[in-house]
Amino acid sequence: MARRSSRGNATHRYPRTARLDEVMLEVLALELERLDDPRLDLVTLTGVDVTNDLSYATVWFTSHNGDAEAQLALDKAGPRLRGVLGRSVRVKQVPELTFKVDPAIAAGGRIDALLRGDGRRDDSLEDEA
Repeated sequence: MARRSSRGNATHRYPRTARLDEVMLEVLALELERLDDPRLDLVTLTGVDVTNDLSYATVWFTSHNGDAEAQLALDKAGPRLRGVLGRSVRVKQVPELTFKVDPAIAAGGRIDALLRGDGRRDDSLEDEA
């Protein structure tokens, strides 16, 4: 006979921080659409990483208008976004938000360029005769 946890059948497949990451990303992305700042028009939130103690969260983003301008606009909107999180997400303490450019986007672009042959490397293994 299988033993049930004391919480019934409510077993979670991944940790609380991962679930909170997903919920926060969804809430922040929806609120970002409502903000009336032209610097945020082409900004996409790509991920959220909450610390284990839930006191800090890094929000990863990418922008087609310029990362510096988007960074300034997100930093300015940070308190409002944190307030929205406080009203939307059930946590005792709303994490402090830090916005950072997602390095995975740039790395993906470099890999894509290499695969297309745009960024050929000169260190081939063949000897030139």
